[in-house]
Amino acid sequence: MRKFLLMAALTLATGGTALAQDNSMSFFVTSQGSGKGADLGGLDGADAHCASLAEAAGVSGKTWRAYLSTGDTDARDRIGAGPWLNAKGEKIADDVASLHGEGNNITKQTALNEKGEVINGRGDSPNRHDILTGSNPDGTKAEGRTCGDWTMSGAEGEAIVGHSDRMGLDESDAAKSWNSSHASRGGCSQEALQGTGGDGLFYCFAAN
Repeated sequence: MRKFLLMAALTLATGGTALAQDNSMSFFVTSQGSGKGADLGGLDGADAHCASLAEAAGVSGKTWRAYLSTGDTDARDRIGAGPWLNAKGEKIADDVASLHGEGNNITKQTALNEKGEVINGRGDSPNRHDILTGSNPDGTKAEGRTCGDWTMSGAEGEAIVGHSDRMGLDESDAAKSWNSSHASRGGCSQEALQGTGGDGLFYCFAAN
């Protein structure tokens, strides 16, 4: 009964539309990046950004980890055991193995931001589907392709990105990869990331 009254209050507070997300959310794409390209303040800064966005969306009590690899860290080892649900309660994957297998449920319609919104993809303006990961398809680190372990924001360096909408220039596995599609071109700056269809966004997973 208490939960019903709370949802009713939220519905009234939002003009008749209940908030899309609840405390079951354990996966999202950041609605915004750092604004400094691939300089996220390292893994600590990226994790803190995940936590801040989740808190603002009304989800608390979770330990958030950015899905990012570095020179000594594999993204797959940072995110807990699963399962993970998006802001609408839709399951993304049961565990690390299924997340990196063909059976994961990451699509344009399910790779939502923390507000429950779809991320612009191929064919949208602007396209924002390039998601920073620095990772190979299996979630291990892509050596030398992490923009200085997420501290670089200039013309040097590069980062591996995935496509949140699973769409690219062709039907290749890389073009349809959520976590390892291609390297950023032209450096690690915000402008460079935007130039290939990105905006400095990244995936966040609850590790607990």
